[in-house]
Amino acid sequence: MITPGPDAKVYPIVKVAIVLDVLREEGVAVDLALAGTGILESDLASPRSRVSLRQVVECYRNIIRLTRNPQFAYHAGLRFHISAYGMYGFAVLSSTDFRQTMRFIEQYHQLATPLADVAFCEEHGQAIWRIAPMSHAAVDNALYRFLVELQVGIFTTIHRDIMGPAFRPDEVHMTYGPPRDPRAFPAQIVFPALFDQPRNEFRFAAILLDEKAELGNQITYASVVKLCDALLEELELRAGLAGRVRHAFLVRGPKATHFDDIAADLGMSPRTLRRRLWEQGTTFRDLTDELRAEMAIKYLRETDLPVDDIAEAMGFSEPGNFRRAFRRWTKAAPRRFRDVRPRGRIARTRASRP
Repeated sequence: MITPGPDAKVYPIVKVAIVLDVLREEGVAVDLALAGTGILESDLASPRSRVSLRQVVECYRNIIRLTRNPQFAYHAGLRFHISAYGMYGFAVLSSTDFRQTMRFIEQYHQLATPLADVAFCEEHGQAIWRIAPMSHAAVDNALYRFLVELQVGIFTTIHRDIMGPAFRPDEVHMTYGPPRDPRAFPAQIVFPALFDQPRNEFRFAAILLDEKAELGNQITYASVVKLCDALLEELELRAGLAGRVRHAFLVRGPKATHFDDIAADLGMSPRTLRRRLWEQGTTFRDLTDELRAEMAIKYLRETDLPVDDIAEAMGFSEPGNFRRAFRRWTKAAPRRFRDVRPRGRIARTRASRP
């Protein structure tokens, strides 16, 4: 699938509106959280408003600075009921089999304004959601934690909506270290939180997947899935030329990416591609820099490869050139994006269950 770039205004504004409602309850003016995002407060009330991932990221960065609540991300995530997701949420409720539900959530996650990739699996009697925040230069360590804890809250509420209000995960794993302030991860009061883990994971007993989906209806589910397919196609169309360039770049890989080759892949002359990108307010270099930064951040956060090896994988002949390019892309050294990786010691915090 051709996915939209971070600047494509293709996602419903509902996710921003819900999080800002939580901030408003703290007494913080919403316009402060929207500063520099290009989103107007009046946009929040319109179902037609669309935002880009970059706008959502900037809004969340503002919230991290403004909130006084160390539990903000988790509690904001708890507000994301299935009803907030439109047709995507209706399909989740209509599914007649919980394993089918998990597969649907994973496959159609692009419809949910995704600031994190999610993947589902079952291992040793555990159902496991793996969470990987988006690889973007603006996603620093504070925002990385925010996105993980927001997703933990979201998963908790979604599973309660479909499996019943008594649902709770068995464990939550985070790749980063424990907070200095124990109040900063409230989930510890109801389920164990394990830090410095290899992956961010949301775990619950796989036996729950065998239970009957009380709200499911197979005929309704099949119909709604077709509508979601149409929404994904619409999202692909909205991705536009920049989305097609991103897709061609990712297919070829960073080592083999040249402007003329991408133009040929898209069936146009280099001159035409250059002109059309300029008309859309971007350039080939801007797009490829953005994609290289995303790929490099993903390597840094999700592998243990040395920086020199990452530089080679990214097509740089000299590690020094990669480090300079990385600073240009992100305004930071590569090591700064490894700060959320495990440091060898497993820190496990377990609180008594109520």
